[in-house]
Amino acid sequence: MKKAYARAGVDVDLGNKLKQRIQSLVRQTHGPQVLGKIGGFGGLFRADFGAMRDPVLVASIDGVGTKLKIAFAINKHDTVGADLVNHCVNDIAVVGARPLFFLDYIGCEKLHPAVFDQLLRGFSRACRAAGCALIGGETAQMPGVYRKGEYDLAGCIVGVVDRKKMIDGSTIKRGDVVLGLPSNGLHTNGYSLARQILFEKMKLNPRKVGAELLRVHKNYQPLLAKVPAGMIKGLAHITGGGLIDNVPRVLPKNSDAVIETKSWRVPHIFKILQQNGRVSPAEMYQVFNMGIGMVAIVSERDAKRAMSILRAKRIGRIERGNGKTRLIF
Repeated sequence: MKKAYARAGVDVDLGNKLKQRIQSLVRQTHGPQVLGKIGGFGGLFRADFGAMRDPVLVASIDGVGTKLKIAFAINKHDTVGADLVNHCVNDIAVVGARPLFFLDYIGCEKLHPAVFDQLLRGFSRACRAAGCALIGGETAQMPGVYRKGEYDLAGCIVGVVDRKKMIDGSTIKRGDVVLGLPSNGLHTNGYSLARQILFEKMKLNPRKVGAELLRVHKNYQPLLAKVPAGMIKGLAHITGGGLIDNVPRVLPKNSDAVIETKSWRVPHIFKILQQNGRVSPAEMYQVFNMGIGMVAIVSERDAKRAMSILRAKRIGRIERGNGKTRLIF
């Protein structure tokens, strides 16, 4: 006979078994800085900042949004775990930080071992690639809160940057060059609109477009780390809000970023969404990344070298203004 709590929808024993099974995946992300055993009340990380004179901790937290609905529809869950890690890594990379450790949260209607295993494999794979330790997490079974077979994800990351090497946009000036690093599809934003267009208006089967929609959000931090210190003046991770809302977050109040939208090839998926959803060009650049996942601002003299290191395209320039993005179609 099941225990009373399990009959109510929360299987504590199953949760404990699953956590034991994932220990090898979690340990693969650990270096000598991680202390203590897996499963404690708090993750332990012994910070070693090496030659940094003035280390600054940088933290961020985020989710994957309704991209999860695609994972549910085609029963593939390892990519959204990697999405979450990479999104968080990029968010702290814009100030020049490298990741130290990551913690995850999984809230679900019911624990499904195969799904849980895929999610943790995604977390582990992305953390290893990012040089980031997965030191803890929380799994909450909440029947009545989540729909049957569904879950939600959140992730928290902590990184570090030497204060003298922080990238804050303060030196951006007129004449600087705006570079765009290519995205890998929708990344983790705009899925509520994309699902409405593709599945409600176009009546597509999620399995036919699932591979495109579940492309893993790129991690740009390894490329950014190759750029010599001081060369990049400002960085913007192009997530929710697109180029219109994210680039201004790093601009001085007296500067505008003028973006030439024809300077790169917009991936076909965005053209399909715009045409079939009858979405205005301006809104497309506010909802979706439109093929640019990260923006870097550099001086004219450094543009050619930065483009080579970052594999980026020149997509615009800095002009006098009031801290906005101006799109030229």
